This record gives sequence, C-alpha cells and structure tokens, in this order.
Amino acid sequence: MPARIPYERQSDQPSLTYKLDIGQKRISSRIDGLDAIKQAVYKALATERYVYLIYSTDYGSEIRPNPIEIEMERWIKEAVLQDERIRSIDNFSMTRHAENIAVEFTVVSVAGEFVVSQGVN
Repeated sequence: MPARIPYERQSDQPSLTYKLDIGQKRISSRIDGLDAIKQAVYKALATERYVYLIYSTDYGSEIRPNPIEIEMERWIKEAVLQDERIRSIDNFSMTRHAENIAVEFTVVSVAGEFVVSQGVN
C-alpha cells in the first residue's frame, strides 16, 4: 500500500502567484510571501461578490457605492478573512469626507503585517 501524504492546510502552501501591474494592466512577474498577500487583499476588495461566476460566493467584497458605514467593517473583514494566510484585521478606522469614506486597517498575516488605506465613494 502506498504511503499517505499528510494533509497540508492552504496556509502551509507557498503563495507564489503572478504579479499584477495594475497601472499597466498586465502581469509583470511573480511574487510570493507578504507581497502576494497584499495583492490578494487588493483583489478581494476590488472584486464585487456574487457577480463573477468564476469565483465562489465566498470571494469578493460587498462594498457598494454610497456604502452604509455601519456595515463597512463587516464587509471588509468578510472579504479579507477568507484567505487563510490572514490572521486578523486590526486598528480599523473610518472617516467620512462628504460623499467619500476613507478606511484604514492593519492586516496581520502569516508573513507579517501591513496597513491598507482605501477610499470608497
């Protein structure tokens, strides 16, 4: 009987992926570790949940134009914490400027921490 390969959690796997060059709208190279996690957070927040059939209903964000402030933190946490490499979202803050909301939070991941600042209109 062949030896069984032990189950490995997704977070134990390498996170090597293609690097998206958003400004040039192209794939430019490959990234791993903290840079790959930063890109995953960006993609999860930029992808509208329930719209693209290629993604499961667990992937993406429900942030909409003219967001309800009370729901903003929950929407962001639900989108970002789907990634098993991310341990928590800390220091969440939100500031309204007329029609826009600026959010900032710290992502604590298996590869380190980083701050995300994003505006929502």
